[in-house]
Amino acid sequence: MKQQGVHPDGAEGTSGASSRPDTRDTDGPKAGRKSAEDRDVAHVDELEGDEPLLPARVHRPSDLMRLLVGVLAIVVLLTIAAFAHGTTSGLEQDINKGTGQAPDLLIKIAGLASSIAILLVPVAFAIERLIKRDGLRIADGVLAAVLAHGVTLATDLWVAKGAPHSIQEALTQPSPGDIHALTDPVHGYLAPVIAYMTAVGMSRRPRWRAVLWIVLLLDAFSMLVTGYTTPFSIILTVLIGWTIAYGTLYAVGSPNVRPTGRTLVARLRTVGFHPVSAAREDVAENADSGDRGRRYFVTLEDGPPLDVTVVDREQQAQGFFYRLWRNLTLRGFTTRSSLQSLRQALEQEALLAYAAIAAGANAPKLIATSELGPDAVMLVYEHTGGRTLDSLADEEITDELLRHTWQQVRALQSRRITHGRLAGDAILVDRSGRVILTDLRGGEIAAGDLLLRMDVAQLLTTLGLRVGAERAVASAVGVLGPDAVADCLPMLQPIALTRSTRATLRRLARERAQREREAVLEGSRQNKQARLEESAAEVGPIVLEKPEKHNKKDKKAERAEARAEKRAIGEALEEAREEDLLTQIRHQVLRIRPQAPVEPARLERVRPRTLISFIAGAIGAYYLLTQLTHIEFDTLFAHAQWGWVAAAVLFSALSYVAAAMALLGFVPERVPFPRTVAAQVAGSFVKIVAPAAVGGVALNTRFLQRAGVRPGLAVASVGASQLFGLGCHILMLLSFGYLTGTEKTPSLSPSRTVIAGLLTVAVLVLVVTSVPFLRKFVVTRVRSLFAGVVPRMLDVLQRPQKLVTGIGGMLLLTFCFVMCLDASIRAFGSQSTSISIASVAVVFLAGNALGSAAPTPGGVGAVEATLTVGLIAVGLPKEVAAPAVLMFRLLTLWLPVLPGWLAFNHLTRKGAL
Repeated sequence: MKQQGVHPDGAEGTSGASSRPDTRDTDGPKAGRKSAEDRDVAHVDELEGDEPLLPARVHRPSDLMRLLVGVLAIVVLLTIAAFAHGTTSGLEQDINKGTGQAPDLLIKIAGLASSIAILLVPVAFAIERLIKRDGLRIADGVLAAVLAHGVTLATDLWVAKGAPHSIQEALTQPSPGDIHALTDPVHGYLAPVIAYMTAVGMSRRPRWRAVLWIVLLLDAFSMLVTGYTTPFSIILTVLIGWTIAYGTLYAVGSPNVRPTGRTLVARLRTVGFHPVSAAREDVAENADSGDRGRRYFVTLEDGPPLDVTVVDREQQAQGFFYRLWRNLTLRGFTTRSSLQSLRQALEQEALLAYAAIAAGANAPKLIATSELGPDAVMLVYEHTGGRTLDSLADEEITDELLRHTWQQVRALQSRRITHGRLAGDAILVDRSGRVILTDLRGGEIAAGDLLLRMDVAQLLTTLGLRVGAERAVASAVGVLGPDAVADCLPMLQPIALTRSTRATLRRLARERAQREREAVLEGSRQNKQARLEESAAEVGPIVLEKPEKHNKKDKKAERAEARAEKRAIGEALEEAREEDLLTQIRHQVLRIRPQAPVEPARLERVRPRTLISFIAGAIGAYYLLTQLTHIEFDTLFAHAQWGWVAAAVLFSALSYVAAAMALLGFVPERVPFPRTVAAQVAGSFVKIVAPAAVGGVALNTRFLQRAGVRPGLAVASVGASQLFGLGCHILMLLSFGYLTGTEKTPSLSPSRTVIAGLLTVAVLVLVVTSVPFLRKFVVTRVRSLFAGVVPRMLDVLQRPQKLVTGIGGMLLLTFCFVMCLDASIRAFGSQSTSISIASVAVVFLAGNALGSAAPTPGGVGAVEATLTVGLIAVGLPKEVAAPAVLMFRLLTLWLPVLPGWLAFNHLTRKGAL
């Protein structure tokens, strides 16, 4: 472990950890002592290291959060002003009635005092900051004020020229001096002042904060009474200034006021210690260690060394959005506050340290706490030398060590205390083999059963990653008992584990999948090699046979070879298949307690996919409803051409036959065609409960597996179908785009369409190849795709009939959908409003691509919006485009749900799904 030292008198130097003895594992009262001669040398010589330079500015997540809250508040305010006109008018009348009774003398005094103070207070604070050499804050405040003034001017212009009438009435009123003029929607001087005072940090100082609020209230009162503003205008002004201030602070960064090692040493002296040096410890970074604070190893003149943890606002805010997301989405238990104050963090860690020791667990002993200025605190512990569990070699993790670890957890749980992060770097082992639990700040006291069981599940996984599931479970059962271990099985799921543990499990899963793919490819290669050797070894007399018998023998040989290849691949896959660690732990526990509950507990309050689907669906529904408000449906349906409606229904039904052809064309094995058509109908039901690009793939893969196709080959067949479909989709989109341009439609031309598509693809390729993370992601996915799909495609290419069926099915599927959309358009349009088939095809292909990428079930919202906008762009009136899209989606998405549900249940009962 590398350490950086800081001399208490400020002398600094740089060197590696090898230049000083490792005092971390030194125990006893004499460990940190030096002779008088050594201390004198230390006071004049540079020490061996210094902590890394801190950045001059930091981007605080709390500033970003306040910026987002401000933007949301502005949106809510404008929404209320736009849609609650009666409420805003009544509020203004009540306020005007109340303020109208104020004495004139009071109004004049308030107006005079506020107009003077609103200018003097910022200047006075700037002078005070400059005297204390804090000019950076003043510069930030000036920048925020300039930006706020610009936003104020832009808002005034928007309200005057482009805002709805209801918003204009809520933010303005006739000016008292000129009844033909309106007051300003946003105060041009107040918003910059608020932005300035917020950016320079006046709100953090109690006296200045009191002066600030008095000035703002006086100014608001005087402006309201004299009729120069409205209540909504004042609120909007305050929100704009506040939001711009925090946006500026997050963009340019706040001045870094984190305490250094010298500040730490000086503070230690004030609480009764006599430090000689402070060495910063470089702890390995992981996903969970960002908010654990900086750690220092401090040697003293007259006693054992100390371990000091420094927690400042920047480190404490790290992981804020992750903690906020978990607090919002996880049910059944609570974690610590998303954004604690420094005082709360200090009190929680101190309380847990005392409680753990009182429970009989081995934990670092807290001996002192103190503040390090306004933005940091320190916690002083007795030195606990040792190594973390992660740093131990596998042979050093003995059964005795595992037993001692579980004993510490049992001691905590006996007093209903949870650790909250029992990862390998939180378990310390000293030279005597004593296990010490560190990093208790994420724990809870008086914890519920759910949190207690999560601790057991986390430690089982942590130990299982090092010693295997069998030893981890056996050691837990030996200390906690079989019932306590069995109770944690419902918590044994990734979401209940720490981020670093989940990352490790994902890495192991990728490695396991890679080994399985390699085993399948090797099994296929060995089977082909064996067939070639058998063919070469067969030597016999040549017998002339009829062509019909010869073809039958060839087909039988092909089927026999296919069965042999599937059997060889299946055997290779079974040999290479490995269970993941969590499954292994479950099996080990079930051997001890067969009746233990294994169903995972529902911990998520809402899943990310559900939230994204809801938001996207709401946006799409809002857009669709805005398009439908001006359409007279009774007149429209009265003049609808029902012959074209019937044609649209026919094309929609024919699309399921085409989808079955497109799938079976890439499956060399024999699969019943009628049942495949039924599976495609069942997909209409699945699309409603899953995104379009996910539900169909999962259903087709499951169907092929039930039809006798090996799992790996089923996935490869569906993947090959999807890959060919993507290629056909792109080619048809470019081809129809070119044809649309040649027809001289007003919105598209062949050169621009093709060139725009090619340029877009080129830009995407350049971005992917230039960003290392994206390049690695794409290469990994493409490699895995070619590992399974390409061999399957080669098998299909050897059967031209299958290939023609697959490609023909894809073309027929696209043709059916395009004709269904065209028939829907003709059903509500006239001869003068019709558009070409090529234009309809371009619009459908673009909408279908976006719908496949949308996270909503069936692409709801995204498809409707894209198709409607596309049809309007190619010249179709909005009055025809909106109902045509609705009918198209009704026939292809909503009406087939009931037949799809019936088909799904029928195939499930028959064992086909």
